[in-house]
Amino acid sequence: MGGGDEHGASARLESILTDSSAPRAERMWAAGAIELGMLLRLAVPAVIMYMINFLMSMSTQIFSGHLGSLELAAASLGNTGVQMFAYGLMLGMGSAVETLCGQAYGGHKYDMLGTYLQRSAVILCCTGIPLAVIYAFSEPLLLLLGQSPEIARAASIFVYGLIPQIFAYAINFPIQKFLQAQSIVLPSAYISTAALVLHLLLSWVVVYKVGLGLLGASLVLSLSWWVIVVAQFAYIIMSPMCRRTWTGFTIKAFSGLPEFLKLSAASAVMLCLETWYYQVMVLIAGLLPNPELSLDSLSVW
Repeated sequence: MGGGDEHGASARLESILTDSSAPRAERMWAAGAIELGMLLRLAVPAVIMYMINFLMSMSTQIFSGHLGSLELAAASLGNTGVQMFAYGLMLGMGSAVETLCGQAYGGHKYDMLGTYLQRSAVILCCTGIPLAVIYAFSEPLLLLLGQSPEIARAASIFVYGLIPQIFAYAINFPIQKFLQAQSIVLPSAYISTAALVLHLLLSWVVVYKVGLGLLGASLVLSLSWWVIVVAQFAYIIMSPMCRRTWTGFTIKAFSGLPEFLKLSAASAVMLCLETWYYQVMVLIAGLLPNPELSLDSLSVW
């Protein structure tokens, strides 16, 4: 949905509500229909986009499961027990952009949207560095948490391939919020759909034909996320709808970082609590008497 469509619908909505010649009930029904249409045009592509992002991770676990029960348990532990930590943190911190970009867009300070996007990307990329270190030492950390040595070793191999995904998150989530603040959601849905098709094809080739196993599966997942990032950024650069909000890279992205970090951290707390509970459940499943079976069952569920 573009900005012109939104403004046109808003104008019709205002016209209906201010038309005192029509009965009140009739105006309310007509206004409600317009408002519902506006919400659906925004919500449906956004829901599709997030569902497809989830399907990419889920399909990676499915491909890993065809390699064996140990590989499925390792992918479940790595994808949910470790990767979910970074996902929740990055999504939460990136959500700060939505508030700031919405305020700037409503206040007609269009150039600030691009600045907020870049500032958030800088902070999230810096946050990704310690997360990458955690990923690199995932095996001893999982052992410290009481996970099975065999599963922890296999999960660490899977997690190594997810390190590039951290930095894809760092750029992708600010881009998504940047576009959503302008009511631009349909292009992201199209891009995510195309990325899912590519992801399935590449996963089949890399895992089964090339035989790269768990590492190959997770590397393809990271690559698919980078495809989404590059495609969305290309859209921002080339689309006339973003001409006022993206004016190129600016040094202002490196100013005001401490204040932006505080806002991002506060935003992260809320969403992290929503995403980490499932991560904790997976880690607890790995402590059960038969961790391989427990993690496999949880993956299927």
